[in-house]
Amino acid sequence: MNVAVAGAIAVWLGGWWLNTRLARGNRRGAARLLPPLVFGVTLLVVWELIVRGLNVSPVLLPAPSGIAARIATSGSVLREDVVQTFFKGALSGYVIGCGAAFLTGVLVDRVPFLRRGLLPVGNFVAALPIVGMAPIMVMWFGFDWQSKAAVVVLMVFFPMLVNTVLGLAAADPMQRDLMRTYAASEWQVLFNLRLPSAAPFLFNGLKICTTLALIGAIVAEFFGSPTRGMGFRISTEVGRLALDMVWAEIAVAAAVGSAFYGVVALIERSATFWHPTQRA
Repeated sequence: MNVAVAGAIAVWLGGWWLNTRLARGNRRGAARLLPPLVFGVTLLVVWELIVRGLNVSPVLLPAPSGIAARIATSGSVLREDVVQTFFKGALSGYVIGCGAAFLTGVLVDRVPFLRRGLLPVGNFVAALPIVGMAPIMVMWFGFDWQSKAAVVVLMVFFPMLVNTVLGLAAADPMQRDLMRTYAASEWQVLFNLRLPSAAPFLFNGLKICTTLALIGAIVAEFFGSPTRGMGFRISTEVGRLALDMVWAEIAVAAAVGSAFYGVVALIERSATFWHPTQRA
């Protein structure tokens, strides 16, 4: 057996043993990050050993050290791609799509025929393939970030709409009756009872849409983009067989998406501290 492969197996078994020890007990605070951190480091070390031990071509699979070196030397390009794809395309589409879905959900909750007519249409639209809609959005809105934001709006609108409608319906009927006995108006019931009850559903939709937004913006850039952006860079570098740059873009996209999800999760924790799911 190759020495590097044997070393990779040993590292994997060692990481497995350490994680089984770390995962025991109810850890709190920063200690909860130790198991995923150990697992991630173990995976990267095994990846590095196997690629170098088996002399895998960088065209097929570059080593993590090579990807890290490419990230270090291409910082300005990666930063420009993040601004174009995430801040211009994904984030703008996320805000527009989720905001419009929330307002539409409030309207759907108030108008029964919309609930019976719009939600089935939403399921149909959500099933449309993004690779089919992205070229159409590029034709309609041009090659800049506006077309990517339009694709993101399509991707996030109906998941957020469904979560909004379900959340507004989650308020306890007895609590609604109690509010009415105190002569509360519909707006008072909405803001003081139904929206707080819907908060876990709303944040669940927002967290789901964080990943959909970045994926939608990247895929949309495959079908037309200015000379920057994560999707543009990935498609271009694949054609040049520069797989280290492709993996660098993937790593940066994963980091940005995880950070975006984490920010929404932190906002959820501070806004819904009273909910049982957020209690220690």
